[in-house]
Amino acid sequence: MGRGFGIAAAVSHDVTREVAREAERLGYSSFWVNDTPGADGLAALAAAAEVTSAIELGVGVIPLDRRPGEAIAADVEQLGLPRDRLLLGVGSGGDPKGLDRVRAGVDVLQRRVAAPVIVAALGPRMCALAGETAGGVLFNWLTPEFARRSARWVLDAAELAGRPRPRLMAYVRSGLLPEAEARMRVEAERYTGVGKYGEHFKRMGTSAYDTCVSGPDAATLQAGIARHEAELDEAVVRAITPDDSLESILRLLHACAPA
Repeated sequence: MGRGFGIAAAVSHDVTREVAREAERLGYSSFWVNDTPGADGLAALAAAAEVTSAIELGVGVIPLDRRPGEAIAADVEQLGLPRDRLLLGVGSGGDPKGLDRVRAGVDVLQRRVAAPVIVAALGPRMCALAGETAGGVLFNWLTPEFARRSARWVLDAAELAGRPRPRLMAYVRSGLLPEAEARMRVEAERYTGVGKYGEHFKRMGTSAYDTCVSGPDAATLQAGIARHEAELDEAVVRAITPDDSLESILRLLHACAPA
């Protein structure tokens, strides 16, 4: 079992380097960034790779409707990302034919890039696709109880396909209160009722905010993260901080550090 730490790709590369370096020193097993328009996750990982030597580097995730598999593979090559540490996360984005696009993208990337391909999944069909095709799955915005259910969808599909057991990972949005409260609520509101996320929260019977781990101190955060870890191979602490300063992120990094 491992514990990762994730930040936004929009964070400055100087801050990203320092956070990645400290995450490795503290014993986190992986360091993650997202990928958004105007904030290239692979470029942010390249910055992290400059100052680390052992920690796995994950991008969670690149939408395949915005950047197809061939382009991702070319960018990995051009940036010189370390394949032995890379976790290459991809998702469907907003494509209504997302299952077909993800299946094709995973196929391209597994042929072109010597690194595990990780599929972002919310519902049962994408979870099954991850089990059938990928090296792992990255869940998002879910409770520990629903992580158990989602993991079963993945593992059953992998077993039926005769494939090795995929890695089970999830972003667990975490923040220290009261400083991160406002930003956590804004982040949760961005996803509430929106497309596939709206369907996801309805399926779980809970809100986006209620999937987050929050509290006033390290002990509260550690207990919340541990509940997720009981259902996963790796929980990725997705940092929610009052701002993107190095000081704020390092405070959370230390509060959530693995024992």
